[in-house]
Amino acid sequence: MLSQSQIKQITALQVRKYREELGLFMAEGEKLVLDLIRSEFKVAAIYASSSWIIDHLAIIREKEIPAIETLPREMERISALSTPSPVLAVVKKPESGSLISISAFCQPSSGLSLALDNIRDPGNFGTIIRIADWFGIKRIWCSENTVDLYNPKVVQATMGSIARVEVMYEELDQVFARLNGQFPVFGAYLEGENVFTAELPSSGIILIGNESRGISPQLETWVTRKVFIPSFGDKNHGKAESLNASIATAILCSEFLRNQF
Repeated sequence: MLSQSQIKQITALQVRKYREELGLFMAEGEKLVLDLIRSEFKVAAIYASSSWIIDHLAIIREKEIPAIETLPREMERISALSTPSPVLAVVKKPESGSLISISAFCQPSSGLSLALDNIRDPGNFGTIIRIADWFGIKRIWCSENTVDLYNPKVVQATMGSIARVEVMYEELDQVFARLNGQFPVFGAYLEGENVFTAELPSSGIILIGNESRGISPQLETWVTRKVFIPSFGDKNHGKAESLNASIATAILCSEFLRNQF
């Protein structure tokens, strides 16, 4: 049975202030927890049903993770989900905010990277991380006002991709200044080159703006090329004004990588 102090500490991780104070975050779901266990993240403790613990006893012992049997009614108290999973992990946050050092992260790399400017919706952010993982994009830069990576809703939306995609927070104008034009920066706008007909390179940075305001004006000077996703909706009967940020990211990634096959 969980103690009141254990329940209090786990539920506190739903609040950013306490995640930062404790250096921990929570993750729920069988696949997500297993992905984190198998990654370079350090899992501090697992709270799970007895059957889940028995089924995964080998890897729990291999990784030397404390596993606490948790009853369904206790899981309901500590879970951030409307329907609790049979397993919840408390995970240590990497000291640098990433699994690699800042100096290593700042080195240019080939291929595509993403830069997120003030993405505020946790579901969007988590889905973008999952999209990056799907398309083999290993690196995401985030402006410092982008939603916290370790927000439970972000972690949940990544579906385990948080364990495989490197994420770093820094003011994007500083990132672009440091890279000093070594890679083209493609900004997603409502006007610009049609992404379906443009000749696109296999290396560069795709910059995605805020869900409602788009790319910040101070970053526009760093944009090498503006690209847009044309609408095929019937203007005579109305059409969507814009795309969800994560959907737009998926389309852009697909177009940039399509010619590699």
